[in-house]
Amino acid sequence: MGGKDGDGRSSGISDEELAAFLERAAAGTGEAPREPSARARMVTERLRDQQDPPGWRTGPTGQGRRGGRDRAKRGIKVTLAVVFIAGLALVAVRPELVIDRVTGKSAARENAKAPLPAESARPTAAPDAVPPDRPTLAEPFRGSPALQWADGAAGIEVPEATAVGWLTKEQVADGLAKAKQFLVAANLEPATLRGERPAAALAVLDPQQPEVYQRLERSLTHPNAEDKPTHLFTRFDPAEVKPVGGVVKVRGSMRVEQGEPGEVRVVTDYTFVHPMTKGGTSVQRTIVRRQITLSLLDPARWKATGDRLQLSEYHVESSNVECEVADGYLHPQFPQDAPTGQAPTGPATDPYDRSKDIRRGGCGTSTRS
Repeated sequence: MGGKDGDGRSSGISDEELAAFLERAAAGTGEAPREPSARARMVTERLRDQQDPPGWRTGPTGQGRRGGRDRAKRGIKVTLAVVFIAGLALVAVRPELVIDRVTGKSAARENAKAPLPAESARPTAAPDAVPPDRPTLAEPFRGSPALQWADGAAGIEVPEATAVGWLTKEQVADGLAKAKQFLVAANLEPATLRGERPAAALAVLDPQQPEVYQRLERSLTHPNAEDKPTHLFTRFDPAEVKPVGGVVKVRGSMRVEQGEPGEVRVVTDYTFVHPMTKGGTSVQRTIVRRQITLSLLDPARWKATGDRLQLSEYHVESSNVECEVADGYLHPQFPQDAPTGQAPTGPATDPYDRSKDIRRGGCGTSTRS
């Protein structure tokens, strides 16, 4: 073994070197062996550590275990440093991710994405407020209750049909399917949204209701303040705006009820949320709520076509659009734009509040988008 100093540390002189020194000393020619320098010892110890790895499936020696802990500590420190540096990089590149986690916004957004069950009856209150985040091109429904709503036609759920009055179950089911066809063609069909003729919607309406049919045709060809196609159809000027993404969020309900003798009514109440952009990064959501009652009439009692729907009643509320513009389109109002329509004079309305009927007449303000 090598010699040790008073503190019990190795002197760095091997037994062989010591014996040779004693022999030379006895002969009078001995010279004290030189102890390696501190740097040489450090390099030697490092090489020794590298040359003696722990055996496979063998426990390390006591020194090896201690050395393993030391190395593990150094490894942990390095790992922590890497993680900490990575965390700093995350803050530098995407600070909102860290801030949102600290403030709870991240969890709130995740909760806001959970889909809602279908609406089986009119709600009793407006939806809860969500973090007031602005919509983006990547997340056009960010900060909106509509984030939890169904996509497109999936949001128009047809109730189970039963026989009503003179109509069989199959006839009622056909009437419900036509009501959904009307709503989809009038509010979700891309051609309708860009201002084209809503042919599929008109196809389910009864031509034996000529005054309604003529008025709709007039509104589509020569829109004016009295005859607006937007009373029944959602239309945007494609030269002005375009949809963001391919999704329109939808929520509402449909039911069947007995009307006058020889009349069965399909009562619908749906809200459609359309994210739109003028280009660039600005996104605005146009929210359209429609309450429409369509009637199935008995041809034996009424002037009607048995397998067509007649318009009985309709009301519309359009939010985040210019007031009283009569060119046949809805014009989303962007924050950076100066208004071109009439100034709103009515009360403030929450466009997501489906617990109340649509307010009749006037142009008010929207409390959220």
